[in-house]
Amino acid sequence: MLIDPISIEYSGPFYALALLGGYLLGSIPFGLLFTRMAGLGDIRTVGSGNIGATNVLRTGNRWVALATLLADGAKGAIAVLIARYIAGDTIAVLAGTGAFVGHIFPVWLKFKGGKGVATFLGLTLALNFFVGLAACATWLIVAAIARYSSLAALVAAALSPVFFWLAGQWVVIPFAAFYAVLIFIRHSDNIKRLVAGEEPRIGAKKSEPAAADTP
Repeated sequence: MLIDPISIEYSGPFYALALLGGYLLGSIPFGLLFTRMAGLGDIRTVGSGNIGATNVLRTGNRWVALATLLADGAKGAIAVLIARYIAGDTIAVLAGTGAFVGHIFPVWLKFKGGKGVATFLGLTLALNFFVGLAACATWLIVAAIARYSSLAALVAAALSPVFFWLAGQWVVIPFAAFYAVLIFIRHSDNIKRLVAGEEPRIGAKKSEPAAADTP
């Protein structure tokens, strides 16, 4: 069994390295890469222009959208797992945070990325599998009842600090709150449409508004 690396004292540069490593991993624009490899063109010219899985789905290729969803989630999970193996839970949270920010503000795309939900769920599952399951279950339940992908994401993000509190992971709570705040900011247009009753529901016809993506 490995000695818990959390007991080791790390300097500021090491924390910065964890954030930077996670950020660079999170900045990989899988939605853009996969759509180009599939011959679907530049996803930034489709629908809302977002690089997330929901907008990729608007190309009509479900497999590419699924691959994007899984890859975007994996970015957060891998950043956490690698950092945890090397340096423990605190560093893992920083690496996961870097991946989350990198997905939303990727350096390769002039800081115009996705909305962070898939990466958020991925890193949450890696930080605490049961908390991650609770967040995913929340998304599924809200989506099934309300049929709003954006609302499901907002509720799951908002409840994640509570889930981490119930799990006793006090260190993660402020980070989870940060994820929730940034997800809310990135969904500001969706929130306005929800309030106005104009947000398209899951499975809505193409004639309805098309810029309501989530991941």
